[in-house]
Formats: sequence, structure tokens, C-alpha cells
Amino acid sequence: MKRKQGVERALITGGAGFIGSHLAERLLEDGYEVTIIDDLSTGSMQNIEHLRVHHRFSFAIETILNLTVMDRLISECDIVFHFAAAVGVRLIVENPVGTIETNVLGTEIVLKIANRYRKKVILPSTSEIYGKGNSIPFSEESDRVLGSMTKSRWSYSSSKAVDEFLTLAYHSMYKLPVVIIRLFNTIGPRQTGSYGMVVPRFIKQALRGEPITVYADGKQSRCFADVKDVVDAIVKLANCPEANGQIFNVGKDEEITIENLARKIKHKIESSSEICYISYEKAYVLGFEDMRRRVPDLTKIRKFIDYKPQISLDQSLMDIIKDMRKNMANGRDKK
Repeated sequence: MKRKQGVERALITGGAGFIGSHLAERLLEDGYEVTIIDDLSTGSMQNIEHLRVHHRFSFAIETILNLTVMDRLISECDIVFHFAAAVGVRLIVENPVGTIETNVLGTEIVLKIANRYRKKVILPSTSEIYGKGNSIPFSEESDRVLGSMTKSRWSYSSSKAVDEFLTLAYHSMYKLPVVIIRLFNTIGPRQTGSYGMVVPRFIKQALRGEPITVYADGKQSRCFADVKDVVDAIVKLANCPEANGQIFNVGKDEEITIENLARKIKHKIESSSEICYISYEKAYVLGFEDMRRRVPDLTKIRKFIDYKPQISLDQSLMDIIKDMRKNMANGRDKK
């Protein structure tokens, strides 16, 4: 995308993470100055080391809860892409306090400072917002259906809902320019399986010849979008004035069951791994709840930016397999 007059300056919180690092790469290609802030709690220097030589790139190892640092960084940018968040089912189950504090307090800080300096905020949210709802496909106006408060599984959905409400409140009360993006399953190189992401976990297991562990009966389905298509949508929405104050689903609407995903990965790698089925209780905690289907309604985003994902699931998987093989060969697959 061609830049307008001058060079726009973007701040990406959590920019050393999976999607944030790909976004940084894209924005640099588009001519932005890019600053990343990340405390590396879930992000990795490995994700951005190829960017650090770029003259329009800078990086701060710091928490977004540091008000002094955040005030300076936001005052110096034109737009904030707020990707810093606790993500991943395993991390959410194991650290619900950190999930809530990072997501809610961090977003409050970003919005308050962005409003002080009148900077646009792009807030990535999540398909977890829809909870256990069964009104498939989920539209941005779909009702939310969650489980009991005693299930930590739903703390992430609830924390991101607070983020969305707060973001929309800043837009309503103060006319702060904001866009909320509900991300469905996003995959690509640099994603780690350490926090519950299924594709990198399956691929690593298959490459190592370990059992590919499918949870429950494997009949639950998901839709997987390539990170390059997702980042393209994020950039286009950020540059779409009509998108201000709006919520958008971003992802793909082509479903695959998790057991068929495991079979596909096993076949592509020509792996000797067995596909094993284990209970959610064994994988996570007693009483863990999941949703059977998660499919986005993409009508709205197609209307605003003519959204058309270009990369097939097969191509995404091959790109991830190639990247993971390289990392394993170099001893860089610790996560």
C-alpha cells in the first residue's frame, strides 16, 4: 500500500509475538516507521531479529504497564496496533490472573494515553468473544454465550470483552478513532505451540515422530487463516476511515475438523506419528469446556475492504513445516 505524504509512525505493542512481528514486517515494507514494545513474556527476539537492522525500526524491551515509557512511545507515533495480550488456551488456564491484568489494564493504559494525544488505536480481539454460542457463522452482532464463572477457560473471553467495551466507550465519548478486529484462528511461521495453538503443536509432533495428540473426539472444527492474509486485512482496515468505531471478524470461513487437520499434517510430512486421542481433562484441567465449531461471518469485512483471503490451508501448512524444519535443524525450536 502506497503511503500518503510523509512517513507514518506505527507503534505495535506485543510486536515480538507471532502476528505482531508479521505486521511489523508488512508496515516496514509499506514505508512506515515501526516501533515495537514487548516484554518478551510470550514474544521472542527470534521473531524480529531480521527487522532490527532496518533504519525505520526500533524496539523497546518493556512492559506496557510502564506508564512513562508508554506515554513517550504513543506520543511519538501516529497509530497504535495494540497486540500485547495474554493469548493461548494453555496460558489462559494456567495463569488467569495474568490474563485478566495484562489484557484489561494494558488496554486501559493504551486507550487513556492514545486519547491524550489523539492517536488512532487498532485493537485485535478474538473469536473467543463468542464463547459457546451456536449461531454459526458468528456475525459481529451475534450474542455471546459463556460458561460458568468457575471455569477459568472463559476469563480470556471476558477480559477481551471488557477491552472491546472500553475501546468503543472511548470512541463514543471522546471520538477516539478506533477499530476492533476479532481474529479467528490465524496460522503461519513463527507461531509457537507452547500456549495451546494446535497447528504448530501438531507439526512439531509429526516432525519429531511423536504421537499427534488430538483432544476429545477430534470432531470439533475450526477455520484457519494465513497470517499474511490477516495482516493485509488489518492494514487495510487501519487505513479505511469508514471502519472507525466498527468491529470486524477477520479470518477464513472454510472449516476443517481437528482430526482431519491432524491427518493432513501427518500426510504432508509423511510422518510415522500415530494420531492419539486424549481428553480435555488430561490436556488441561477437570471440567475444561470447548466449543464444537467456530466459523466467522465475513460479510461485513468484505463490504468494507473487499476482503478475499488468498492463501490456502495447504500452502500455509507447507510454509509452517518448512520454517519449523529450518528452526529444528538450527536448534531454535525450544518453544
